Amino acid sequence: MIRFSILDQAPIPKGSDTHATLQQSVKLAGLAEKLGFSRYWFAEHHSTKGLASSSPEIMIAHIASKTSSIKVGSGGVLLPQYSPYKVAENFKQLEALHPGRIDLGVGRSPGGTAKTRLALTDGVDKSLNEYPRQLRDLSYFLTDSLPSDHNYAGIKASPRTSTTPSLWTLGLGENSAELAAELGIGYVLGHFINPDRGAEAFSAYRNAFKPSSFFEQPKGITAIFVICGKKDEHAEELALSQDLWLLRVEKGLDSRIPSIEEARSYTYTSKEKERVIHNRRRMVIGSPETVREKLKELSGRYQTEEFMVLTNVFDFDEKRASYERLAELFM
Repeated sequence: MIRFSILDQAPIPKGSDTHATLQQSVKLAGLAEKLGFSRYWFAEHHSTKGLASSSPEIMIAHIASKTSSIKVGSGGVLLPQYSPYKVAENFKQLEALHPGRIDLGVGRSPGGTAKTRLALTDGVDKSLNEYPRQLRDLSYFLTDSLPSDHNYAGIKASPRTSTTPSLWTLGLGENSAELAAELGIGYVLGHFINPDRGAEAFSAYRNAFKPSSFFEQPKGITAIFVICGKKDEHAEELALSQDLWLLRVEKGLDSRIPSIEEARSYTYTSKEKERVIHNRRRMVIGSPETVREKLKELSGRYQTEEFMVLTNVFDFDEKRASYERLAELFM
């Protein structure tokens, strides 16, 4: 059975503001729980005008307090910029407040421009190549299993909890998948970023997986843009705003979501049209029947049963309706 979760970047539509957008996240999380979605995760983005989720830990605490059963997590904390020990304590604190409901998803992303990254690290030039070591240390701190010869042996992450946050790493290919497998943690493929190595990544993950205190079996999720409209034509109309939004985000321009009217009147260059077509590989867009068939095909190709969905359209009611249609399809 295909399961669904939500990855919320908290994108701000033009004409709205941060407060209104985050209030909509609260409403959407409540709807996701009611519909039977598995997880509700928040992204981490910095120095951007149009994405309101810069601190997933704070959003997790807020949303978990407004819901009762859905798992809440990060997709993902930008681990290379931070201390694995501090990240572990943040999420153990969340776990203490909401036992059994906290997911810790982390990623290797630099988090923005070089200047933004230095601001996050307080001027320390940290190497992205340290990510495997940091992820390993994070797993140690979460499970209180530091080796006796580790530099930080004897240090324990607090508060002490009877349950442990689930640990996931976000990735795009075989290297990240094999690292997740080695540590026995969950693997989230960023299909919505780059779908080129999806099948190979999940195959590598399953083949190399080692059971751990986090998971006994491989746990894979596909993160993907999905717009499920009433009909194919309706979905294509909704996608106009997401197409232009993504194009502008890639160029480092305005990251607020444009209206359908603005997107319809925008004059694309030939190169921009090619890029929009290329970006559609990162998405599933269509009627319920079209979406069902495309997701079933992708689930079979990737051999995974959980999709983490992003629906970055202008109108909140249309976003909500898209998720409701997904739930009717598979749940």
